[in-house]
Amino acid sequence: MLAATLLFMTGCSGPYSTLDPAGPAASSVAALWWGMFIVASLVLIVVCALWWYAMRRKALNISDEEAQKLQNQWVIGGGIALPTVAITVLLAFGIPIGHNMLPLPLEDGEVTRIEIEAHQWFWRVSYPEEGFELIDQIYIPVDTPVDFYISSEDVIHSFWVPRLGGKIDAIPGRTNVLRLSADEAGTYGGQCAEFCGRGHAFMQFEVTALAAEDYENWLLQMEAENNE
Repeated sequence: MLAATLLFMTGCSGPYSTLDPAGPAASSVAALWWGMFIVASLVLIVVCALWWYAMRRKALNISDEEAQKLQNQWVIGGGIALPTVAITVLLAFGIPIGHNMLPLPLEDGEVTRIEIEAHQWFWRVSYPEEGFELIDQIYIPVDTPVDFYISSEDVIHSFWVPRLGGKIDAIPGRTNVLRLSADEAGTYGGQCAEFCGRGHAFMQFEVTALAAEDYENWLLQMEAENNE
């Protein structure tokens, strides 16, 4: 079982793996996922143990009143107390993680703004301060918060870069903001996570994270090409 588990774990990495985080938001999501996985595994083990015990134990010679009392204990403990505790613990971890992922104002440091407009079936990427656009290609600086202002031109889409953070819907007539950041330079796969028509499977994009100096040089190059 240990060997099989290690073999299966090799599938946790890759360009679209949420379990191979490359940014703070994705790390929080992965930590929450692993916590839920561990708790769910423990619950499964306990349930299997109780089932095994129930199948093998000898019948108890007790009165109907005692049987009803025992049944009530299981209902209260397993049907009310256990779910209440589990949900409370999950919220105690999940709410702070979700709050830290919100695009709240920062006391120090700059936030890069990039506007994303979803279409059937491509992504229009705009750099409003620099004045140029890209299609299905996004460049961001490393170790810098980036606020993506996401909208849709036609139907509902969903913007998702699994290794950098969670997903958010692109809704016609509405702009949603998603804050992401990359810990290291590299290229990260992104995709539409909401079925949006026959071209949905091909609605992918790439996010390239560059070191600060390389990102500034890239911006200068793009501005020069745009002014030609």
